[in-house]
Amino acid sequence: MTTDTALDRPVTVRSLAERSVAILAASGVNDPQVDTELLIGHVLGASRGRVQSLTVTDAPLGVEDAIAIIEAVERRAAREPLQHITGSAWFRSLELAVGPGVFVPRPETEFVAGLAIDALRAVVPAPGSRPLAVDLGTGSGAIALSLATEVPHAEVVAVENSTEAFIWAKQNLRSTGAENARLVFIGLADALPELDGTVDVVVSNPPYIPSGMIPRDPEVRLHDPEAALYGGEDGFDVVREVSATARRLLHAGGHLVIEHGDLQGPGARALLEADGWRAVATHRDLTGRDRATTALR
Repeated sequence: MTTDTALDRPVTVRSLAERSVAILAASGVNDPQVDTELLIGHVLGASRGRVQSLTVTDAPLGVEDAIAIIEAVERRAAREPLQHITGSAWFRSLELAVGPGVFVPRPETEFVAGLAIDALRAVVPAPGSRPLAVDLGTGSGAIALSLATEVPHAEVVAVENSTEAFIWAKQNLRSTGAENARLVFIGLADALPELDGTVDVVVSNPPYIPSGMIPRDPEVRLHDPEAALYGGEDGFDVVREVSATARRLLHAGGHLVIEHGDLQGPGARALLEADGWRAVATHRDLTGRDRATTALR
């Protein structure tokens, strides 16, 4: 057991948690209570519920655990992403490995994945074939692996052109064990010509932040790879590339799902309609914000 010299009493989960919450709050972390519990749980190998129980019972902490928690809190107070510290991020039903060099998957993208999953589940394949989906710019593999695990009778191909991100996606594919998914390292414009005209669903969470708009949060601005954030002057450079590649890959009637910023719905619709897509529609996420636009080939 270690001692809190300021208070001259043993360090407990409660005392260290209270101090950690105060430090994170003062550093501008959005939800310091949740992050504190997750960091303590990471060090102790315990769930949030278990951490809350240890807090209520004022359980003592050993020296090594206390130091590890303090160091983790210091990193978070410096606005290093929580997921980089713990090494993982939850996405739908998956726990994914993440870290420097890969975009940390966001909760709002779970809604986008859900649109693609629904479209893939609705596919009625020809006899002897399987529904086929492609994730363009897979990053950590979050969307592709969600498709593969939640629609296990389908085949999913994930495309990535960043070496660092591809390594993380490969690790997540191994840990998930999704045998119906495969990864391809190639640029989006040149991706998968052998599948032209055969794909049922194409989904993408491309970089869509306009180059002149720097994200406010240090976690994003300083730690997410720039290639996964910025989409050119109007934010749509990669979206245009996704549209062109998806039109090549999808068969007639195939489904496209693209994530974008909450103010980009009208621009995304105009772009896709100009490219000849049909039934273009923008969808709001659970917070009521425009989050994705879908279209039919």
